[in-house]
Amino acid sequence: MNKFLCCTLVLLDISVKWTIQDESPRKYPHYDPGTSRQLLCDQCPPGTYVKQHCTATSATQCAPCPDQYYAEEWNSDDECQYCSAVCKELQFVKQECSSTQPRLCECVEGRHLELEFCLKHTECPPGFGVAQPGTPESDTVCKRCPEGFFSNETSSKAACVKHTNCSVLGFKIALKGNAVRDNICQENTDAASQKCGIDVTLCEEAFFRFAVPTFLVPNWLNVLADSLPGTKLSMENIERMKERHTPQEQTFQLFKVWKQQNKEQDMVKKIIQDINQCENSILKHIGHLNLTFEHLNTLMASLPGKQVGKEDIEDTMKRCQPAEQVLKLLNLWRIKNGDQDTTKGLMYGLKHLKTYHFPKRTIQSLRKVVKFLHRFMMYRLHQKLLLEMVGNQRKSVKVRCV
Repeated sequence: MNKFLCCTLVLLDISVKWTIQDESPRKYPHYDPGTSRQLLCDQCPPGTYVKQHCTATSATQCAPCPDQYYAEEWNSDDECQYCSAVCKELQFVKQECSSTQPRLCECVEGRHLELEFCLKHTECPPGFGVAQPGTPESDTVCKRCPEGFFSNETSSKAACVKHTNCSVLGFKIALKGNAVRDNICQENTDAASQKCGIDVTLCEEAFFRFAVPTFLVPNWLNVLADSLPGTKLSMENIERMKERHTPQEQTFQLFKVWKQQNKEQDMVKKIIQDINQCENSILKHIGHLNLTFEHLNTLMASLPGKQVGKEDIEDTMKRCQPAEQVLKLLNLWRIKNGDQDTTKGLMYGLKHLKTYHFPKRTIQSLRKVVKFLHRFMMYRLHQKLLLEMVGNQRKSVKVRCV
């Protein structure tokens, strides 16, 4: 114990000596003409200068720096330094002049100093990302995107972004990405993914729903089928839809089959591409949830209308990948409830999930899906085109009804 105290006291003594030494006046040699001797005079502290050198009988006399002059350190100078720096165009005063520091200028945001000029930071082109962002003193450092990363923009701030992992989202790669574009994912048509059997996805529903008639007219399904371009659906297919599906489902199924039969046509290719991009975005929100049976059961119980039973939930968990389970159950709920809008049902359910102590992260993810589908106006891009195709038929049907 005594040894410890001794060591501590020694260290404290050394620390105190260092502090005193740091605060003590520094010395400088000076020749005293009166005595012809070399003296060691005290330097003046920052913010002052030597007004009178020391003599054999008097100490150094220091005076404060005048306005617009400064002294940063202990010194033996006869005058302070002038704050000469004047900030130029595209610069601002980072540090104002005082008695102890000079005026410092710095380039504005997005520029760096080079040969007295503030030049704009270099923007990395597509295929290159920012390895080191630019500063007021240095330019941007760009680096080619490595394998598995891409950049599709010209930017002085954006780094390379990792390619989307299609398999994690339950999709396969349709077009492999490179340094300037991301992987393009598409629906996985392998047997394993077909086991889940999602009938109409949320994004397809968003696209199809606008075309569902708000009024009942004779032979609506036949009128719509005859109006669509490309390969026509057979009467046999249409009659089968009428027998097996509700009026709401009939329209969904009609578009589903029409889309499949005409997927090589340019207009339909665009629709499929937009729907796939929409589905990829939704999977980013809910494809990582990995909910338990209890969670899925609680989610389904929160939705209005006819309930999805426990047997359906168990079957879904067996047949579908975790990323697909919520989508499949929402699909089943829509089928059971006919005209019900899945997005509106989900909005209703979210209001009640908090009372079940449902995982906060899952609620946030589902809320993001609802917001995304509300913003997802892709189907409006096609609405005018499709309505033009069926508009005349609607009018003719109305006339016949009258």
